[in-house]
Amino acid sequence: MRHYLSIFLMFLMTSFAVEQGTPTDPISPQVETSMTAERLAQIVLEIDPEAQLIRNTMELTVEDIPILLVVSPVANRMRAMVPISSADALTQEDMARVLQANFDSALDARYAIAQGKLWSVFIHPLSSLERDQFLSGLVQTINVARIYGQSYSGGATLFGGGDSNGIYKELFEKLQKKGQEL
Repeated sequence: MRHYLSIFLMFLMTSFAVEQGTPTDPISPQVETSMTAERLAQIVLEIDPEAQLIRNTMELTVEDIPILLVVSPVANRMRAMVPISSADALTQEDMARVLQANFDSALDARYAIAQGKLWSVFIHPLSSLERDQFLSGLVQTINVARIYGQSYSGGATLFGGGDSNGIYKELFEKLQKKGQEL
């Protein structure tokens, strides 16, 4: 696994090099605050040490949910995706409901159709992505996929007294702790 990480990081450094400013004042060096593909790969491996890192993609599993991440430093984008079902099975009512959810309850996650599948996705500019934003978006993407056909919610903010908000909070805290344990 570590061999794949080394190859992945080397590929990213050579293929997706993004010019970064270097500090010229040794007394007050700049702190790197931008998310990079390398930092994102480290976070992914904290979450799932068995994650597969191949070129600009990462495949991981969280609580039996497969997640595909595609990273493009050149385009400054990160996309986390969870497959839900075949798009062929969607009725007109299903389509209307997922579009409604994209507007008011899926939050940072979204429903999308690509390659004949319905997906739950979280898309964000890579450089401005913060660790907790990534974890929150990942949890929302997982929740949107898990509860498709039910409440269609990302789970982070809900109106009412349901249980979904607690599920979001538990998974978010679990993912936060994984990085602290290493």
